Amino acid sequence: MLALLLALGSSLAYGCADFLGGLGARKAHVLRTVMVAAPASLAVELLLWPVLGASFGPAALGWGAASGVVSAAAFALLYKTLAIGPMNVLSPVTALVSAALPVTVGMLQGEHLGMAGLLGLVLALVAVVLVSAGHGAGSARPSRPALLLALGAGAAIALQLIFLHQAPSDSGVAPLIVGRAVSSAVTLTAAGLMHRKLGSERPAYAMSATAGVLDSLANLMFLLAARSGDLTVVAVITALYPAGTVLLARGVLAERIHRGQLVGLGTAAVAVSLLALT
Repeated sequence: MLALLLALGSSLAYGCADFLGGLGARKAHVLRTVMVAAPASLAVELLLWPVLGASFGPAALGWGAASGVVSAAAFALLYKTLAIGPMNVLSPVTALVSAALPVTVGMLQGEHLGMAGLLGLVLALVAVVLVSAGHGAGSARPSRPALLLALGAGAAIALQLIFLHQAPSDSGVAPLIVGRAVSSAVTLTAAGLMHRKLGSERPAYAMSATAGVLDSLANLMFLLAARSGDLTVVAVITALYPAGTVLLARGVLAERIHRGQLVGLGTAAVAVSLLALT
């Protein structure tokens, strides 16, 4: 139950971070947004160090660094994906990929669920698609670049979660700190190399920084959830993050929540209940 609650909290935080990051990427080049978000995330994790502790062993350093590289890619790809079209059109592809890959890894590592758990897992995957699909998403034809961005974002998010899960359970927040330091370095290096292409628009500092803080808290809750539960369950619940994005898009941007999305929210509630029984 603790793992489920943490995964739900992670999902909500990711959804809010994605919404703010997507809005920020509409106001300035995506790298300018990430340049603010990534260091803000690192600051939060450094503040958590004295509270939760950190052990910087070789495994924590290695897996943390790997998560940082794909985290930088996830930031850029996801925010760019959310910036080039309605937030509730391409989200299903990203969310499903980010759920399916960790579930596959968890199963290959020997995690097993009972009948109720397997049914809950299937329903959760269905809910991920329903909750993030907008009106007409089934018939919409996104451009090839947009679809590739969505696939790449989902894969990067999935790899980040998998790498964090592989870090030693007694390493505290070390994998998060190392990962965020690496992702910040990668982002700043990329921005330096591309500075002439970033345009003159100033990023939305407060919005971008808040997105980074929320992303950091989401990572922390995922890490704690994965350490106390199965990756297969935690990853698929975390992948419900488009719910937060869609609800904020409704409240702030007046995007409609359609019947299929409401069904998806109900399906998610049933799925979480079933997974709680396992």
